[in-house]
Amino acid sequence: MRGWCVEAGSELAELIDRFAREDGVHATPIARVFLIRASRPTMPLHVLHRPAVCFVAQGRKQVMVGEGIYVYDKAQYLVVSVDVPVVGQILKANPRSPYLCLRLDLDPAILGALLLESGLRAGDSRQSGPALGLSATTAELLDAATRLLRLLAAPRDIAILAPLVEREILYRLLVGQQAARLRQVAFADSRLQQVNRAIGWIKRNFARPFSIDVVAAEACMSPSALHQHFKSITAMSPLQYQKQLRLQDARRLILSEAADAATAGRAVGYDSPSQFSREYGRLFGAPPRRDIARLKATPDLAFGL
Repeated sequence: MRGWCVEAGSELAELIDRFAREDGVHATPIARVFLIRASRPTMPLHVLHRPAVCFVAQGRKQVMVGEGIYVYDKAQYLVVSVDVPVVGQILKANPRSPYLCLRLDLDPAILGALLLESGLRAGDSRQSGPALGLSATTAELLDAATRLLRLLAAPRDIAILAPLVEREILYRLLVGQQAARLRQVAFADSRLQQVNRAIGWIKRNFARPFSIDVVAAEACMSPSALHQHFKSITAMSPLQYQKQLRLQDARRLILSEAADAATAGRAVGYDSPSQFSREYGRLFGAPPRRDIARLKATPDLAFGL
C-alpha cells in the first residue's frame, strides 16, 4: 500500500505541474478547485484564507494563526473552516522540485447534503475550536484528489464526474480525523457558523467603526459568548480581525491601485496617518513605502499562497 501511495502522490504532483505551469494560484475549469505552484521558498505572506481543504503534492508549507503553527507536506492535509487571516510561508521549493498544492474550497451546502444523505451524526454544534486542523493524508483521499485532477485532461467529463469525486473527497473528510471541524461548517446553528456570520459582517463593514454588541446581534450570540468563541476559532478578537482586514486591504490598494499610504489608510477607516503607518509596520514588518518596494522587487511575495 505504501508503494501505491508513493505512486499516486507522484501522479498528483505531475498533474498539478502539468496544469499550473507558472508560479501563483490558478483557477481551474472544476468549480472550487485551485492549483498552487511556487518555484522557491517565500517570505511570510499575509492572506485571508478561505474555508478549504489543501493537499500538498510536493514541497512544504507553514501557516501561522495567532500562536498556532501548522507545518504540512504531502503526508498531511490542511482543513480551514472559516475565512481567517493567516501568515503563510512556503518552506521547501526549488525550480526543479516546486511547491505544488491542490486547494478545494468548501461548500457548506454540499457538506450538509452529504451529512443528511449518509446519516452521519452532526456532532455537538455548541463546541468550537481552532479554524485550522491537520490530519494524515490517507490513500483513499489521495486517490480521489488524483482522479479529480485527471478530469482536467477530459473537459467534457467535468460537469458530470467532478461533482461525484468532490462528494467522495468531502465524504472521506467527514468520516476522518477532521470530521468535527467539517461537520460544523455544514450547519447554520453551529457555533462555527454563528462566528462565521460575525466574520461576514466584519468583512462587509471593516472600514467602519463597530461595537461588539452589533456584531454579536448579527451572530445571534451574547457579546461575551461571541468574544470567547470568535477567539477560540480565529485566534483573535473581532477587533483584531477587523484590523487585519483593514491593513491587508490597504496593502492591496497601495500595491495594486498605486494609492499613497495616507489615501489607503483613510479608505480602510484610519483617521490618523501615524497610527496607520505604525500598525501597518507592526503587521507587515516595515512601513508602507518600504514594504511595497520589497513586494515589487520580489513579485512572488504578492500573490496569495
